[in-house]
This record gives sequence, C-alpha cells and structure tokens, in this order.
Amino acid sequence: MKALLFDFDGTLLNTNELIIQTFMHVLNERFPGQYSPQDCIKFIGPSLIETFEQIAPDEVDEMVEKYREWNQAHHDELVTEYDGVITTLEQLKEQGIRLAIVSTKRRDTIQKGLNLMGASHLFEFLIGLDDVKNVKPNPEPVLLAIEKLGINKEETMMIGDNYHDIEAGKNAGVKTAGVAWSIQGEDFLRQYNPDYILHHMTDLLTIVKES
Repeated sequence: MKALLFDFDGTLLNTNELIIQTFMHVLNERFPGQYSPQDCIKFIGPSLIETFEQIAPDEVDEMVEKYREWNQAHHDELVTEYDGVITTLEQLKEQGIRLAIVSTKRRDTIQKGLNLMGASHLFEFLIGLDDVKNVKPNPEPVLLAIEKLGINKEETMMIGDNYHDIEAGKNAGVKTAGVAWSIQGEDFLRQYNPDYILHHMTDLLTIVKES
C-alpha cells in the first residue's frame, strides 16, 4: 500500500454536528417543522446539489448558498477532532505513504477544516467538488487522484465514513476501508463490503505494514 485517499467530513474531522445543524437551519426556514435532526443524517455524504435536488428541485442554488453561508459562519465552533487522526497521519507520512483527500465538498471548505486541524502539510493535494464533473460514488475523483499520484490502483486505498466512499473506491478498482466512527454506524458500512473496517485511526498503521 503506497497511497491512502481520505474522505474528509466524518472521516478525518467530525463535522456531523455542523452538517446537521446547518441543514436544520436551512430546512426549518423553508419547511418549518418538517425535518428532524435524525432526518438530516441521510444528507451526510451526498453533494449539496444532490441533496437539495431531492428536497427542493426548483430552489437548489438558493438552498446551497444559504447552507454554505451558515455552515461557514459556524464551522469552527461546531467541529471536533477524532482521536488519533493527526498523529497517525504524521506516522504514515514519515513512512513514505502518500496521502490525499477526495471529498464531495468544495476545496476551500476542505482547506478551512485542514487549517483548523493543522493538517494541511500532511496531504499532497485535495480533490473536491470543483475538480470533477462527477462526484463519488462515481469513480472519477478517485481515478483523478490515482492519476495525479502516478501510482497503481493495487497500491491505493479509499477510506471514508459513507457508502459513497466505498462504492467510489470499488468502482475505481482500489482497496476500500470504512470507518467505524461513521455516524451511519459500522453495520451500515459493512453492507457495502469494504476491504477493511477501521475501529481507530491507528488501524491504518497495521494495515499498511501488513500490505
């Protein structure tokens, strides 16, 4: 294993509360009392455009803009870090493992989170919503990452907290790992047959060593 591709939200940074509260703010304003925080969990993972096309197909741009405005304003106060993420990434990088991010978020929002974590220096590049025509589970962003890294698919793994990540990895022909700290739950991720389930970020050190 020479390269690890990471989803961002819910994988490297705990943005679940931020995302749920942002959706609740936007949806309560437009559809008062129709959505609960539990309803919003299913919106975690897909791109904002995909989600709002289902909720309010005639108001997608407006809803996305309202979402981003509130999300940015409350980002730093509502996100938290997962245990062991930074130290594990540092060890992987020291071992020569190449690291990149493949997300459905815009690159500037990913960068905001990385800056907060103090982790920007650990990744070679970010691939976000603005870099592709088709987001996960389409293989395009994963294949783009492989191309930029100049490595073989067999040496690469896609890691994430949702089925989009696992399916994108499988569609691109790379190894996959789901994270048990996903808000969707470990059992949910196992339905998509990832090659690995991480119960703690440090599990990656063992996987890389054994591979």
